[in-house]
Amino acid sequence: MSLLTTMIRHLGTDASKADSQASITASETSENCQSLFVTTNLEIRKFAWVRVGEIDIEQNGKVFRLLSPEYFAWLRSRMVTAQAAHKAGKLPEDAWNTLRQRFNALQELAIREFGKESLQEVLQSFSPKNYRPPALRSEPQEKPVEVPRKDWIYPGNQAWKCKQPVTSQAVAKVDAIREEAMAKGWSEARLYQNQGRFRFPCGEDYGLVCFVDGDQEIGEVTERSIEIIHGPKSGRPSTLRFYNPEVPQPWMKKVED
Repeated sequence: MSLLTTMIRHLGTDASKADSQASITASETSENCQSLFVTTNLEIRKFAWVRVGEIDIEQNGKVFRLLSPEYFAWLRSRMVTAQAAHKAGKLPEDAWNTLRQRFNALQELAIREFGKESLQEVLQSFSPKNYRPPALRSEPQEKPVEVPRKDWIYPGNQAWKCKQPVTSQAVAKVDAIREEAMAKGWSEARLYQNQGRFRFPCGEDYGLVCFVDGDQEIGEVTERSIEIIHGPKSGRPSTLRFYNPEVPQPWMKKVED
C-alpha cells in the first residue's frame, strides 16, 4: 500500500469522496497547480498576477503560499495533528470534516502536479520542525517617542570639562522632591548638577538629575541618601541609593589629627 493511499485512509476519508471534491476544486482553480496558492487552513486560490520568485501572498488578513511538495508535507503534518485533536474531542466534527474535505481535494491537485513518487520521497524525509510556515508580516514598529532634551546646564555660570545631557522628565522628577531634599540638608548642586571634571558617571560631581531618566523613579529621601527605583512598574523593581557626599556616611572614618 502506497504512502499516499495510507494517508487518505489515515485521515478517515474514502477515495471516491476525495476524488469528487478534488474535481470541483480543480475546475474552480486551474489545472496548472504550479500557480495554486494555499492557506494554512487549506483555502486554495489562483492569482492572475504573481511576481517572479514570490511564494507568499497576503490578502484579506490571510497568507497564501505557493503549493510545493514541502508545503504539502507540512500541511499533511498539520492534518495529522488536527485528527488527533478531533479524536480527543478538542476539534468539532464540522471543523474536522471541512479540513478533511479540503485536504483531500488539495492532495489530488498535488498528485497531479508533482506525482506520487515525488510526494512520497518528500514525505519520508520531511521534518515539520525544520519547516518555516507562512505568516503575516508584522507591521513596522513605530519609533518610540523621544523625550525632548532640556538645554540644562548646572552650574549655569561655569563651563566644566564634561557635561551629561538631561531630559525635562528627569528635571521634573527632581523638582518634585526638591523642597523635601533641601530641608534635609541636600544642596542644589547635589540635586541638579550635570557638569563634571570627569566623563559621566565617574567622580562625585554629577547630581541626582543625571540618574533618574527613563523608568527610574525617586523613592525615599533621607539626609544621607535618596532612593532610585528602577522599573517600578515591571513587577521586579530594583532599588539603588544616591548618597550625599556632603554629610557623614557610616563607612567614612574621621581622620584624627
